[in-house]
Amino acid sequence: MTRAWILPVLLLLCGGLVAGARAADGGSVAVVAPLLLLFLLLAAVTSPLVFPRSTGAAEARRRAEADGRPVVYWRPGCAYCLRLRLRLGARARRAHWVDIWRDPEGAAEVRAATGGDETVPTVVVAGRAHVNPDPAWVRAQLTREAPAEPAG
Repeated sequence: MTRAWILPVLLLLCGGLVAGARAADGGSVAVVAPLLLLFLLLAAVTSPLVFPRSTGAAEARRRAEADGRPVVYWRPGCAYCLRLRLRLGARARRAHWVDIWRDPEGAAEVRAATGGDETVPTVVVAGRAHVNPDPAWVRAQLTREAPAEPAG
């Protein structure tokens, strides 16, 4: 769990140091405040708090079988996972999210689906894994208006 917070904490520390150095050099509030705000925003975006609450792989699989919704395997700090999360918007909460850094079973499922590596996001729909699918296709799966396979 601590591994997920390394990047956001480092961004906060760096932002504090840079802003503090600028302030110590006589920088105005108009320069220091936006700089600090930028680092705070970067820390927030890279934190696990941006993602819906994760469940275990077994629970996500059970729920997906019951409701037909996709299971999204992800990890904190992954730019592609963040892109998918942001492009899904409010619909992201309809999917079942599994943090592979917190759930070894989820990481094993991703490795099995991707040939041995932990490439995320891996989205499982109807028992079939799709590695780094187009966010528009995933969004359509969440509204059940999509073809069975992603384009590309």
